[in-house]
Amino acid sequence: MIDSSHQISAVRRTLGDRVIDAKDARVLTISQVYDTDVDDLWDACTNAERIPRWFLPVTGELKLGGHYQLEGNAGGTVERCEPPHSFAATWEFGDTVSWIEVRLTPEGTGTRFELEHVAHVDDRWDEFGPGAVGVGWDGMLVGLVLHLAEPGTAVDPEAAMAWMMSPSGVEFMTASSEAWYEADVAAGADPVNARAAADRTLAAYTTPPEA
Repeated sequence: MIDSSHQISAVRRTLGDRVIDAKDARVLTISQVYDTDVDDLWDACTNAERIPRWFLPVTGELKLGGHYQLEGNAGGTVERCEPPHSFAATWEFGDTVSWIEVRLTPEGTGTRFELEHVAHVDDRWDEFGPGAVGVGWDGMLVGLVLHLAEPGTAVDPEAAMAWMMSPSGVEFMTASSEAWYEADVAAGADPVNARAAADRTLAAYTTPPEA
């Protein structure tokens, strides 16, 4: 499906801190350069017909103030939209609310896609660390790579799930989890706690669902 080593090394991952509503929050940033222009990448990220080809089916109003819902995943409200360079939205899943911002910037002959995910520090973060969302975002970038390489094709959910449980999929998620562990330690996390969190995250992603 994809060269795991090449893809992992093509991505930048950083972590930072922020205070939101008087509560500590962590800022996870992931980015990659794509071989396309800003307008095409913007369309891939905001066109309701293209998003399901590389990410998830989406419903709602993809405009400022509109509410969106990703099938089987998060929903939220578009809080800022500055085409073709950036948008920001809430990321609401279950009873938790976090925030995402996507920024597109020309770089060389391509465009850098950068996603920032801000979440309050809670028990889930303490248990799983940044990989809890970071591994998923790494997978999202893979979908975008494949889509831009063949824009007319679409993600097959069953094939994607089969790949995740395959040796190559487990290899990719292991490498992603390790990369987020390294980013966590680089940001100041205790290496022992960071390792335990990364191991729990990897197990959650690679354990086959019960029949």
